[in-house]
Amino acid sequence: MDGDVLEKVYQENLEERIIAYLAEQKKISLEKAMNVYYNSKLADKIQRGVEGIQYLDYKVLVQILCNTEM
Repeated sequence: MDGDVLEKVYQENLEERIIAYLAEQKKISLEKAMNVYYNSKLADKIQRGVEGIQYLDYKVLVQILCNTEM
């Protein structure tokens, strides 16, 4: 596997963890958590790899999401 493929797999796993943890913390459905996440500025930053934000722990990223966009 090359670096781009590994990065994509890592990002997909990160998004899954963020959505599941967000749903758990906010006691919302996975569908609602997906909607919140994918419509957030955080998702865009992770997608673009802004400032290495995608390498933060998923729990920290959920906290950032909740503090800035919910």
